[in-house]
Amino acid sequence: MQDHVGRMDLEATRHGLPWRRTATTRAAALACAVSLAGCSGVQSALDPAGGDALRIYWLTVIMTVGGALIFLLVTGLLLYAIFAPPERRAWLSGRRTIVVGGLAFPIVVLSGLLPYGLIVMRDTDVPMPGALQVEVVGEQYWWRVKYAAEGAKPEFSTANELVIPVGQPVTVTVTAADVIHSFWIPNLGGKVDMIPGRINRLSFTAERPGIYRGVCAEFCGDQHARMAFDVVALEPAAFEGWRAAQAKPARSPDLPFLARGRELFRAGGCGSCHAVRGTDTDSAFGPDLTHVGSRRTIGAGQFPNNVGTLAGWIANTQHIKPGVRMPSYGSFTGEDLRALAAYLESLK
Repeated sequence: MQDHVGRMDLEATRHGLPWRRTATTRAAALACAVSLAGCSGVQSALDPAGGDALRIYWLTVIMTVGGALIFLLVTGLLLYAIFAPPERRAWLSGRRTIVVGGLAFPIVVLSGLLPYGLIVMRDTDVPMPGALQVEVVGEQYWWRVKYAAEGAKPEFSTANELVIPVGQPVTVTVTAADVIHSFWIPNLGGKVDMIPGRINRLSFTAERPGIYRGVCAEFCGDQHARMAFDVVALEPAAFEGWRAAQAKPARSPDLPFLARGRELFRAGGCGSCHAVRGTDTDSAFGPDLTHVGSRRTIGAGQFPNNVGTLAGWIANTQHIKPGVRMPSYGSFTGEDLRALAAYLESLK
């Protein structure tokens, strides 16, 4: 990336432009590099990792193959009617061609495809007993994720990451807090609309461990394309360990540098929007940060989660992702940013 920016400077010099890189250029280059680094996990409807996704995959294949065969047949007949000698294409004229090609053929094809499509719809997104209950709320431009209480297991909230057990059905209850969004995990199932004031549900089962990318599939504003999330499918034992850890309150800083970061978190007003369970900050306006350090990404799936990207996000939120409902905190000094970012990164 540095070499690339350097070449930009060289080109600017050749054209008589100022050689000095502006803050905008630097920030754009950083955002580009970090965005590319943050793109992880599989996002493909052609790589099904669950039964529902597999049924949708075969529906796509059969419809595509059927459509291609019909296109080739019609195109072939059209070319034959245009270029074949008149005496050889005489059989295309008459009532028989109209009845067979215009009536019988569409009826036979559609009579086969329609029941098959209805069967796929019937067998897809079916609620199952014993399903893990998860609530997801779409917001501009991130995902609020809440795991319901189950027996002695308490409820807790996280953000921009959906962790599920392999082999256990999952029912995701979805809605939206502001505008219409759409919840879609291509590898695991179909789409479902997230509409303010309305509750919809999506059920699926992950059949193999892995990290899969989910996205918003409905235009929801200027940062719609940067509204993604990770779906992490774990073996059942690993999932239970993750769930138990997430339900615990945040750990207390064990180093003075981290304690300073916690004080900056409080003094900077971060607690007016974010909650860190186990402390006196409990706002539910923004993402829950109790265990933010354990998440793979920040910025709704856009940036890898580490001290550097956390510091850059805090200082330049509106420059990196304009339109999100978090102001930039450029007033922090470099040392303060490192302390604050280190404290957040320690929350695992």
